[in-house]
Amino acid sequence: MSTFADLGLSPDILDAVHDLGYESPSPIQEEAIPPLLDGADVIGQAQTGSGKTAAFGLPMIEYVDPDEHEVQALVLTPTRELCIQVTQALRAYGKRKGIDVVAVFGGAPIRSQQAQLRAGGHIVVGTVGRVKDLISRHSLMLHACRFVVLDEADEMLDLGFLEDVERILALTPSSRQTALFSATMPREIRELADQYLYDPVTVRVKAATLTVDTVEQFALEVSAREKTDRLIEVLQSERPEQAIVFVRTKIRCEQLFRTLRDRGVNVKALHGDMSQGARDGVMISFKTGRLPLLVATDVASRGLDISGVSHVINFDVPTSPDVYVHRIGRTGRVGRSGRAITFVEARQRRDIEAIERHAGVKLAPWVKDAHVAATPVQPRPRRHSKPHLSRSSDASPRKLIVAGGRATGLEPSDVVHAITAATGLDGEAVRNVRVLERFTLVEVPEDQAERIVELVSGASLNGQMLRLEPARA
Repeated sequence: MSTFADLGLSPDILDAVHDLGYESPSPIQEEAIPPLLDGADVIGQAQTGSGKTAAFGLPMIEYVDPDEHEVQALVLTPTRELCIQVTQALRAYGKRKGIDVVAVFGGAPIRSQQAQLRAGGHIVVGTVGRVKDLISRHSLMLHACRFVVLDEADEMLDLGFLEDVERILALTPSSRQTALFSATMPREIRELADQYLYDPVTVRVKAATLTVDTVEQFALEVSAREKTDRLIEVLQSERPEQAIVFVRTKIRCEQLFRTLRDRGVNVKALHGDMSQGARDGVMISFKTGRLPLLVATDVASRGLDISGVSHVINFDVPTSPDVYVHRIGRTGRVGRSGRAITFVEARQRRDIEAIERHAGVKLAPWVKDAHVAATPVQPRPRRHSKPHLSRSSDASPRKLIVAGGRATGLEPSDVVHAITAATGLDGEAVRNVRVLERFTLVEVPEDQAERIVELVSGASLNGQMLRLEPARA
C-alpha cells in the first residue's frame, strides 16, 4: 500500500493530511489522485464512505492559488447535506494554504451567500439549483473556473438535475479539468461524461470497497406497541459508540426523539421540517462525536458520511430493499465493523424477505450479545428507473401535476423535498420531475399517488401554497 507522500502531493497538503489523522490513502484516493495531479479528467466509480472527497479535494487544493481572488474551482452536489460535508472537508484540506471555500445551497438566505462570494471564494461547493440561481443573478462568475467536480452524479440524475448540470458546465472554460464521481454509471451519466470530459481516466475501486462487507445484520420481531421499549432495551444491551435510528416519517422522527429524550437518552432528531441551521448543528455534533444517538428520516440523512457509526437501527422497516442497503451503509465504513438491527412487525415479513432476496443476506434473530459473521451486502446494479418503479414492478408510476413552475421559482429538488417531507416516502420513489413555465410534472408510485396529493396539497413552499392533482391519462 502506498502512502500519501507517494502520490505526489506537496508538503503543505501532506501536512494538512497529517493534521487530519489520515494514515494511508484509500483505494479511490490511490488511483484518482495521481491522474488528477497530472491534469487529466477522471471518472471515479465510488460510493460515499470510500474517501472520494479527498480523492478530488486534495488535487483541487493543489491547483488553487490563494493570491488569485476569483472562483477557481466548483463542486456540484445533489443535496445540501453533501454540500456541507464536502465544504467542511475542503476547508480542512486548504486551511494551511489559506484557501477560502464557500458553500451555496437552498434553504439558506441567498443574500448572505452572495456576500460571501463578493468577499472572496477560491472554491465554491453548491447544490445545482442554488448555483444556477447565483449565476443568473450574476453573483457567481465561472470564467476563471479551472477545476469542476460532479459529486454523486447518479443522484443528480435521479433528482432531475442533469439538464441544469449541463447548462452550468457550458458556462465554464473549455480548458477546465473535470472529475465526475458516481456510485453507479447509468447510460445518461456515461453520455454526460462522453460529452463534457476529455479523454478521461476511469477509476473503479475494487468490489470489496463498493460493498458493505463488515456489517452484522439482525432482525428483531416486535409489536407496534412495544417498539420504543424494545429500542431502549437494544440500546442498553448494545451500548453503541454512535448509532443512527431510522424512521419513515418526520412526525415519527420528532415523536421518537422526544420520547427518548424524556427517558434521559442523549439524542437529537434530523428531519426535513427542521431549519437548515438546526440540521447543520445536529450534523456537526454527530460528525464530531459529541452526539452518540441520532433519530433520522432517510431524506434528511443523505450525505451523512461518518466513520464512527457503530450501529444502524431500522426502527421502521425501509420502504424498499435499496433503501435498506443505503441505510446500513451508514455503518461498517471502510476498515470498521458495524451492526444493523431491523425491527419487524408480523405484517412486515414479506418486506424483510424482499430485502433478504435483494441484498443476498439472511437476517439473524437478534438476542442480547448475539453475533453473526459479517455479511457482504451489495446492491443490484441500479438503473435510472429504480427497481420498485420499473414496468415489471407492482407499483407502476403515476404522473401528478404541481401548480407552479419556473415562473414561480420552483426547482426539481423543491418538489422532491416537499413530497418526501410530507409523506415519508423515499426520494428515490419520486421520479422524472419536469419543471415547466407555469406547472411541474412528477411521477410517483401509483399506489401512493392519492395519499401524496392529499398530504402535500396545501403545504407551503417558498411562500406559496402547493396544489397537486393527478394528470389525465
